[in-house]
This record gives sequence, C-alpha cells and structure tokens, in this order.
Amino acid sequence: MKVKEGMTVKVTSLSPEMNAREALDLLLKMEISGLPVVDSNNKLIGMFTEKGVLRTLLPGYIEKVGTFTYHENPKMIKQKVAALATMTVKEIMREDVITVNEETALSEVARIMLVQKVRRLPVLNNNKELVGIIARVDVLKALFAEQN
Repeated sequence: MKVKEGMTVKVTSLSPEMNAREALDLLLKMEISGLPVVDSNNKLIGMFTEKGVLRTLLPGYIEKVGTFTYHENPKMIKQKVAALATMTVKEIMREDVITVNEETALSEVARIMLVQKVRRLPVLNNNKELVGIIARVDVLKALFAEQN
C-alpha cells in the first residue's frame, strides 16, 4: 500500500505570518498536535507543533534536565504565554521537516515515524507542493483495512 491510499487530502495549513496564539488555538480546537506551514505557493516551509510551543515556553536547557525536577518561575511562564500573542508561526515552527510523497510505501512511512519519532508526515507531490498529510493513525487504519 502507498501513502496516497491512506493520507488525508483535506489538510488545514498555516501561513508563516499567522499569529502563534491563534495557531495554537486552532491546534487545540482541532485536537491535533501539529499542522504544516506553507508559503503562498503551497510549498511546505515548516511544521507548527504543540512540542514547538512548549519549547518556546520552557527554558532551552529543559531537555537536558533529565530526571532532575524542574522548578518553574510562574511569572516567567505567564509572560512567555502572553508573548505568544505577539509572535508569528514562523518564529516557532520547525523548518527541518521530514516528508514523503504519494508513492511512498506505508511500511516505509511507519519506519520513518518510529525511527524519527514523529506523529505525522506531510505528503508532497513532485513539485514539492503539499497534497496531504499522513498520521500514525492513518497508517494503522490503511494497514488494517487491507486485512478486511
């Protein structure tokens, strides 16, 4: 099975100039963890994710804390949350995005997701335009639909 058989084609995408708080509100409303960011030509330029927002809110060293307890400064966190209203999607998005095309095998998509620890992969056509997105749940649905 190929990506085109399991991907979602109606993809909500974000503009890099969109307000970061509005983009986060959209993620929360849609109950998803990330959305692709595209330019005016529908070319993928990044991913805006809840993980990226958390990285923006917490100190840069937080991933290195490991099992040590992190004691937050509530005032600083509130200031950073408020600052989201003045930031753009481009300031938070991840630019190095792993992608697949419509002809990629679903087994390869699953491998990429596991190895790269990603939840979803944007699907690009031969012109590098966003044509869909495939999430882990889409891979599972497509693989199990083949069994029935």
